[in-house]
Amino acid sequence: MVEGKGLAEGNTSQQNAPRTQRRTSAPSALNRVREAARKDGSAKFTALLHHITIDALRDAFERLNKKASAGIDGVTWQQYEAGLDENLRDLHGRLHGGTYRAKPSRRVHIPKADGRLRPLGIASLEDKLVQRAVVEVLNAIYEVDFLGFSYGFRPQRSQHDALDALATGIERRKVNWVLDADIRGFFDAIDHEWLRKFVEHRIADKRVLRLIQKWLSAGVMEEGRWTESSEGTPQGATVSPLLANVYLHYVLDLWIQQWREKRARGDVVVVRYADDFIVGFQYQSDAEQFLGELRERLRKFSLELHPDKTRLLEFGRYATERRKAREAGKPETFNFLGFTHICAKTKRGEFQLARHTIAARLRIKLGEVKTELNGRKHEPIPKQGRYLRDVVTGFFRYHAVPTNMRALKTFRTEVQKLWRNTLRRRSQKDGTQWVNMKARIQRWIPKVCIQHPWPTERFERHHQLQEPSAVIPLARICAGGGP
Repeated sequence: MVEGKGLAEGNTSQQNAPRTQRRTSAPSALNRVREAARKDGSAKFTALLHHITIDALRDAFERLNKKASAGIDGVTWQQYEAGLDENLRDLHGRLHGGTYRAKPSRRVHIPKADGRLRPLGIASLEDKLVQRAVVEVLNAIYEVDFLGFSYGFRPQRSQHDALDALATGIERRKVNWVLDADIRGFFDAIDHEWLRKFVEHRIADKRVLRLIQKWLSAGVMEEGRWTESSEGTPQGATVSPLLANVYLHYVLDLWIQQWREKRARGDVVVVRYADDFIVGFQYQSDAEQFLGELRERLRKFSLELHPDKTRLLEFGRYATERRKAREAGKPETFNFLGFTHICAKTKRGEFQLARHTIAARLRIKLGEVKTELNGRKHEPIPKQGRYLRDVVTGFFRYHAVPTNMRALKTFRTEVQKLWRNTLRRRSQKDGTQWVNMKARIQRWIPKVCIQHPWPTERFERHHQLQEPSAVIPLARICAGGGP
């Protein structure tokens, strides 16, 4: 046993718990699918579409984001809800009658941390709805197959679970080198033919396969022009994260699993979140050999590592002393899931993994707050205060981890300054001073506090829930480590 499997056996009732008494058959049906997948790792499922019932579609609809942007059809959640029963019956009939047609995604671009634009595809509401229902069924199969070090876009797993696993692996295993890897344009580079073959390893229901093919080939609409999609999956589509995980499961995860069992001389720990992954090595020779073979492996499947975002660096509990002896300076840092990871020390001089909010992301967030406040300049102060309270609360909810106190204080202080400057610009005669701001800050701006436990503590609590079959000691399986 190296890792357990994705969704815990004890969690199945949590994932698929019935919402009402009339829907009790759906969870038990998916449980039977899950159990069949668990018993036979090579089994192919030939009849799955019958799990997409009207009740399943209704559940999927209710889980959609009510405020999400509309696709090319312009239909919003509220509009569809107005005639929900009739709409769901019609959609269900088209699905099972073979007349359902996927619509192109509406292409939009959002800014990335490095200043570039990330293309997103906004699907139509019915496409989102059907994709979510299909993903629910497919998860019953693939959550049994996916490996323990895969964390991205999976039920019962979060970004902080991945961060905890990585921190535990670095602190408890023999990690001296870290590969910070990024696949260039992954979602746009997925090969449709390979993806189809990978899906067919488990899915033999031709109706489900046709649905997936329809979504892949629906194309995108941008500025009134339709563009065919011959490769890639649209970022933003509900089904894309699952398809991406399936692709990387066969291309990357299973290969890494085999490589570290048969090729590595020392410890190897892995944490993957979507297309971003970190691999820790005990020996530099293992790391260099792995990197070379990884490039070849990805090339076979139309993928490549980003040359500017993929680095092999010396890191870990002995990195500071070893680099100091060579007069090589401080250990390099790497970024993962919003945090810069740093080799630091406790007050007693022991190794400690420090995690700080990425500086560029902090600046971007403050820039967004500044822009928003300028637009809210003449709103009543309580309304501004509620907005800022939500912003600061949301930032702390994700970033308030141990060792990140300085970034939290910086964010709160800068938000206060931005608010004061905004209020002073409401009028040329405005005399807002800090003495006037104290009461407002105390009322509306949350105080700095650490909201997350130390990663090793939470990892130990959550690990058995996520990996119930991982019966070897926790310290030996952290971050997907082998026995």
